[in-house]
Amino acid sequence: MKTVEEYIATFPLETQDILHQIRKTIRLAAPDSKETISYGMPAYKLQGKPLVFFAAYKKHIGFYATPTGHEAFAKELSVYKQGKGSVQFPLDKPMPLDLIKRITEFRVAENLTKG
Repeated sequence: MKTVEEYIATFPLETQDILHQIRKTIRLAAPDSKETISYGMPAYKLQGKPLVFFAAYKKHIGFYATPTGHEAFAKELSVYKQGKGSVQFPLDKPMPLDLIKRITEFRVAENLTKG
């Protein structure tokens, strides 16, 4: 896949709707970021540096804001299953779009500060 649209189109309609919501949330929080496919999933970069990534799975959305995005929001993310550098948002629960927005904004500020 070369585009995020192609990626999203490979999932069931209900999952596509969620992926479109996440994509819109990230793009509003990081309007100057570059959207791409990296590691086989939608990825957003700012000033050539990674911001956030997301991926759909059968029962969850994987969200990746490593390393600092997860550390800075550890308390709020603690209610979700986590892996090394990732958090899993279950598809059968409301998607925490506000949290995704705030994590993305945090990563934008961080990239601009380090820029």
